[in-house]
Amino acid sequence: MNIRFFDPSDKEIYDAYVTQHPEGTFFHLSGWKNLIESSFGHESFYLIAEEHHQIRGVFPLFSVKSFLFGRSMVSLPFAAYGGILADNDDAKSALYLKAVELTKEQRLDYLEIRNEKKPLPDLPEKSLYFVFKKEISGDNDKNFNAIPKKARRMIRLGIKNELKGVFGGTELLNDFYGLFAFNYHRLGTPVFSKAYLKNILKTFKNRSNLLIIYKDDKPLSGVLNFYYKDQVIPYYSGAYPDAQEWAANDYLYWALMSDAAERGYRFFDYGRSKKDTGPFHFKRHWGFEPKQLHYQYYLNRLEEMPNISPANPKYQRKIEMWKKLPIWAVNLIGPQLVRYIP
Repeated sequence: MNIRFFDPSDKEIYDAYVTQHPEGTFFHLSGWKNLIESSFGHESFYLIAEEHHQIRGVFPLFSVKSFLFGRSMVSLPFAAYGGILADNDDAKSALYLKAVELTKEQRLDYLEIRNEKKPLPDLPEKSLYFVFKKEISGDNDKNFNAIPKKARRMIRLGIKNELKGVFGGTELLNDFYGLFAFNYHRLGTPVFSKAYLKNILKTFKNRSNLLIIYKDDKPLSGVLNFYYKDQVIPYYSGAYPDAQEWAANDYLYWALMSDAAERGYRFFDYGRSKKDTGPFHFKRHWGFEPKQLHYQYYLNRLEEMPNISPANPKYQRKIEMWKKLPIWAVNLIGPQLVRYIP
């Protein structure tokens, strides 16, 4: 089994391999390589396992180096999913061992592998994140009736309030970024730059869009979505406080789900959430059941698994201070910090 690095000429066969692999995800696609390199400056190590000139596995990796949050090798940063895709155990083992070798060579603290499904044996694992996925029908009456009663009531209220959903691309980015940045500030989390979101929409022009819910031309809530195979994936979202009054959050996701169903998508991936948080309970309120993600670690220069999650109690005072800063300040400083919080 030969392990080599990704070359730009591999893009077509690499993405074809990801797409046909049963465990391949949107985040395994090669477009993320240049996107993260150009947006954040992190070095990539996209590994390919090859045998008889055929791809037998892939393992996308980035090194993220920060004096505040440590030095790591991650598959994949800023993504819900990552990890190894392989045809067999030999390819999987060879890719993992090469990643460990790179982690040691780079003198990094640890290797983090964000498996959606099958974890590797004998590696420590966190149970912090859960994913919410559900099959949807091509019949939107069935989809609506599958939503629990309380959420259906909120959707009807959004319809009664004459909310308007608008799909688009970069032309909606200014409105969306206001919603997005406000949401991150409210949570006390450093926000991504507008340029990063613009890069996403340009890189995945035919696989992404924005949806914004308006009331009388005022944006209330919005979401940046990905489309992969038969899945729609609402990923980054935001809302202003009056979204709750107008039922704009529930209406947002109904507008997305019903549009996706009409366009032939059959799985709604609500994305990951930390256990027992507001988004975790909101997704359950929609009738989605949580499934644990298997985030695993090879510890190179650490004795225990890292914890740079906002849920870590040692960050609570800093989070409360961040919430008190003016939004213009956090929008300026946040992108410089968040690049090191993968």
